[in-house]
Amino acid sequence: MKQVLIKQGQAIVEDIPAPQVETGTVLVQVHHSCISIGTEMAGVKGSGLPLWKKALREPEQVKKVLQMAATQGIAKTHSIVQNTLKSGTPTGYSAAGTVIAVGDGIDDIRVGDRVACAGAQCAHHAQIIRVPRNLTVLIPEHLDFSKAATVTLGAIALQGVRRSHPTLGETFVVLGLGILGQLTTQLLKANGCQVIGVDVDKTRIQLAMQLGMPYGIHPDDENDIAQVARLTGGIGADGVIITAASPSDAIISTAFQMCRKKGRVVLVGDVGLHLNRHDFYQKELDFFISTSYGPGRYDNRYEERGLDYPVAYVRWTENRNMLAYLEMLANEQVQITPLIAETYPIDKAAIAYEKLKKSDSKPLMVLLSYPEPDAPIKRTIPNPAAKPAGANPIRIAIIGAGGFAKAMHLPNLQALTEDYHIQAIVSRTGHNANATAKQF
Repeated sequence: MKQVLIKQGQAIVEDIPAPQVETGTVLVQVHHSCISIGTEMAGVKGSGLPLWKKALREPEQVKKVLQMAATQGIAKTHSIVQNTLKSGTPTGYSAAGTVIAVGDGIDDIRVGDRVACAGAQCAHHAQIIRVPRNLTVLIPEHLDFSKAATVTLGAIALQGVRRSHPTLGETFVVLGLGILGQLTTQLLKANGCQVIGVDVDKTRIQLAMQLGMPYGIHPDDENDIAQVARLTGGIGADGVIITAASPSDAIISTAFQMCRKKGRVVLVGDVGLHLNRHDFYQKELDFFISTSYGPGRYDNRYEERGLDYPVAYVRWTENRNMLAYLEMLANEQVQITPLIAETYPIDKAAIAYEKLKKSDSKPLMVLLSYPEPDAPIKRTIPNPAAKPAGANPIRIAIIGAGGFAKAMHLPNLQALTEDYHIQAIVSRTGHNANATAKQF
């Protein structure tokens, strides 16, 4: 099958073995997947940085490398790091398609069902994906795959709105009108709120207003804090939701200053967080963090093992947020089509990413489409570059290509080519199996 991988600052499409269904998971034949312009392009850019810059950004990874060097030596550690970087990283976290296999323990999804999937660990840009039950939702009957493929972004925006606890008639400011900001403005409007959007890009303000946002502010044209005060009769906003991405501390300060007394600020995006006490102390403001798709995120028991939270105590989990968003799309309470800039076939994914890297005016959202399968699923990929076996070597298949195997066992076997020949690599993920086979 074809899958998009990020390697050293580039997106490439490779043929890799398809995954197999496991207990508590479903296999999905993907029809559309959604490229997250902000998150994924940041990952592409980060993968192309020199090692020293990556080290500055990820100090925890540096500690692991230093520990490895202490036990295995500098030369071997350097080799492992380089090979890891060259193997590439799967990308994508929002997709929709048709179920082609159902694992044990799942009785409410069947082969042939249309589903939407989330999760950076599973909902990749690939023809076939394996997704745990709690990261999979059924698509409403009259909703098409292309719209449903935006499920993860919708759930993120919806969780941010839930964290702000909006009530009918309140005024909210949305700082940043990228894709999450656009969805947030529509969700707040559907909740009966007055919405003010702020962005440095006038075209994004215009688009949000075309989709129903009453007020838009460009900070270069007018004092945004003063404008919010004027639009709220001098009271200030009941709440501010930050969906911007910037290292600047000015954004969080602006959000606090826009709020009325006892107001609340919710952080969905990624901004500087050096806080000025004067901005929020006297107003006694509430500051909330919104964690991704909702309750259950980053909980392995929920996401991987399928242990749901009781609805009586946790009404809106990430799975239930995903479903609620799709229902709003199906009921046309949220408009997504005007936010989709372009759709590329999976074969052209590298071109899509390259255009996004070079484009000055970033589109809000891009989709990838996938062809109908015209052949049986392949779970083996031949490696034509494999070295020919010697006269009488022992042919070996390696089951499990984890970090220890790649650091110790496989290099040792590779050094004994007269006696051993690595015939096959078997791994839980096709990407890892393919990359390891090429390496050894």
